[in-house]
Amino acid sequence: MSVKMPAAATQVSPIWQRSTGRTLTVLAPVTTLAAETPNVFRSIQHNPDRYEELLAGMQRLRGSVYLRDGAIQAAELTADGRHISRFDRHSWHVLTLDRDGQVCGCARYTSHGSGAAYVNLGVRSAALAGRPDWRDKVQAAVETEIATADRKGVAFVEVGGWALDGSARCTSEAVRIALSAYALSRNLGGCVGLTTATVRHDSATILQKIGGRPLRFDGTPLPSYYDPRYECEMTILSFDSSEPNPRYEPWIEVLREELTTVRVITSATPKVATASPRALIAYA
Repeated sequence: MSVKMPAAATQVSPIWQRSTGRTLTVLAPVTTLAAETPNVFRSIQHNPDRYEELLAGMQRLRGSVYLRDGAIQAAELTADGRHISRFDRHSWHVLTLDRDGQVCGCARYTSHGSGAAYVNLGVRSAALAGRPDWRDKVQAAVETEIATADRKGVAFVEVGGWALDGSARCTSEAVRIALSAYALSRNLGGCVGLTTATVRHDSATILQKIGGRPLRFDGTPLPSYYDPRYECEMTILSFDSSEPNPRYEPWIEVLREELTTVRVITSATPKVATASPRALIAYA
């Protein structure tokens, strides 16, 4: 996927909104009450019904995109076409909404706080982490990143659940969603994090251009790997919200400011949708 950047960062938000009508909305974790949401956000709404509507729309978007890409099978979705991750309700989500208020893009930001335990992370289910010859190396590499987050006094996070509908692919929206992880993180206090990225659609390439880097063990990058569960080539990337590619720093700051003004929707009454066990696995 090739995306050309405007020369001036100040053009980013106006161009996106004027030319496409797409806007951003943020969902807060269900454990975050409106009163507990960081005061950097200026438009916080406690609206469980709208939360459920947008969460379902996001999960259906992921389901349709992943199914079309051949990453999942229809049996892995709920009856209404939703792809559910066990992390969804405990994560922040940056959503792109179209002119009709429907979800057309999404990214999930799961904060594990400080002192994260490897056993609780989504990356533990990556195919590379399950291989006997790489299992210990992956764990050691991840725990090094956790230690870095603790040393810096920031959260350790996992970012995933990326999806864009057909109208938004191969546009600047792909970059806006990717950069939103950096922007959201800065509004939440910063992070060191991981994402599992597909080589398909140049997703891994885009994320590395922005500032992601292959996860390393003892100074050596871990290899990309074929994941039979999703039938695609993937790679594990690490990133630090304070160290993006300098080229994108102005963009991130524009988005960081934009995210302080968008609607942040909270819900304290989670509802559970049923899905097959395999559907409860995060897909990058």
